[in-house]
Amino acid sequence: MLSITAIVILVAAVSGVVNMQIEERQFQKALILGADQLTKGITSATWQFMLDDHRDAGYQVMQTIALKQGVDHIRMFNRAGQVVFSTTQGDRQTQASVRSETCALCHSDGAPRERVELASRVRIYGLPDGHRRLAMVTPIYNEPACSQAACHAHPASMKVLGVLDVALSLEAMDAEIGAFKIRVLVRAITEVVLISLVLMFFISRFVTHPIDKLIEGTHAVSQMELDKPLNIIHSSEELDELAQSFDQMRERLREAVAENSQFTQKLETKVEERTQQLRAAHQKLMQTDRLASLGQLAASVAHEINNPVSGVLNLSMLMQRMLKEDGIPPSRIDEFRKYLAQVTGETSRVGRIVSDLLAFSRRSKPHRAPADLNQIVRTTVSLVQHKLKLNNVEAEMRLCQNLPPVDCDQSQIQQVVLNLLFNASEATQPKGGGRVIVSTEAGEGGVVLLISDNGEGIQPENLPKIFDPFFTTKSEGKGVGLGLAVSYGIIHAHGGDIEVQSKVGAGTTFVISLPLQQTIQNGGPPVVEAARRG
Repeated sequence: MLSITAIVILVAAVSGVVNMQIEERQFQKALILGADQLTKGITSATWQFMLDDHRDAGYQVMQTIALKQGVDHIRMFNRAGQVVFSTTQGDRQTQASVRSETCALCHSDGAPRERVELASRVRIYGLPDGHRRLAMVTPIYNEPACSQAACHAHPASMKVLGVLDVALSLEAMDAEIGAFKIRVLVRAITEVVLISLVLMFFISRFVTHPIDKLIEGTHAVSQMELDKPLNIIHSSEELDELAQSFDQMRERLREAVAENSQFTQKLETKVEERTQQLRAAHQKLMQTDRLASLGQLAASVAHEINNPVSGVLNLSMLMQRMLKEDGIPPSRIDEFRKYLAQVTGETSRVGRIVSDLLAFSRRSKPHRAPADLNQIVRTTVSLVQHKLKLNNVEAEMRLCQNLPPVDCDQSQIQQVVLNLLFNASEATQPKGGGRVIVSTEAGEGGVVLLISDNGEGIQPENLPKIFDPFFTTKSEGKGVGLGLAVSYGIIHAHGGDIEVQSKVGAGTTFVISLPLQQTIQNGGPPVVEAARRG
């Protein structure tokens, strides 16, 4: 808008200057023509007086004309440049040089010119009081009527007898030009204001307002508000077409967003369905792994239960022999009580073994609560103690005192410890036995569980794959490769981390880090996350 206003002002200014210059030239041209007519009129009026040699009468005519408004002075020069008449008393009988402004018009090239064009006979100059003056020089020719008269003293060969110098004041013309300039300036300002107002109205109505609507529409689209049409009508053909194109684009974008939203919703529904299926599969895999662990425990637990049951049977037979028809002989009451206490101890031992086995095999809903990690370790080691002894493996616990409770699912963490203990026990079999060390430590913001063995270790090429589902190096029938995958998924679901450090021939250490405060993991089921990691 400012640029358009500047252009209007520039055009109006240039137009005003050009008009003033044209008008000033027209004024000047008209004045020159008037001055030329005046000088010719003076020469015509005085010609007869000069012919009759009545110079005083001729001078009186010029004196009368000089009194008219606008005429500053009238001077008459003879051929020698002497002022023979002047309406100004101080100029009479003075001599003018050929270099003076009056004579230079005809004598500028040395030899005097007889015929001079009108434009060359005019000079305009300024006065000390600030006003301007127009002076016109008109040659007085030696006409045949003069040269052939008996009283005339000039021969016919003399073409120019003198010049008539008439000076006119330009004060009136300058005042008129000044007034004209003011009128032009006022008109230019009026034109600029009116044109600017009209332009402002039309630009605001047909350009600015539609563009503001377009900008508002683009902002709405950027904010994904696609249900707001553009209300641009009756502006200009180009802007109307642009608005229609923008509305078409908005409608297509709205339809695309709706389709994309519908597709996303369907995709989220399918993902949720697949996630539920994967979670169900994960629960089945965890149960399968638990049942596999339970199968490994069954034989050792049965063997461990068999010993105290056999002892109870032998002790009961001994007590039956002690028992007579009249009761227990007084001399053997203490021995009977001893056997009875042994029966009680062995049956209690069987009860603890069965209780631990039932607790492990019981299928409970996932539940996280503060738990003592040391107690979980003790219970699990106690559960597999007999199997470790059968494999000639010594279990050692190095538990940190004052270990803070961990927010976890106790059953799942117990399954992780059990899987790692089984793996450690089997890793020492090629050596005919070994040692397993279970230790706990307090870490920064959590706890650390370490399970180490002095077995054969893991081959370097197998380390990146040990947490992959169904990856196993055991012989057929001894494992399906789910233990470590399930363990990795459980630890990851608890917001923890599991790492392995192994050296071939020296042994393996699994390092499990668990935070004290659990966070909800947004990933898939643990086994799925283990598969993604692989």
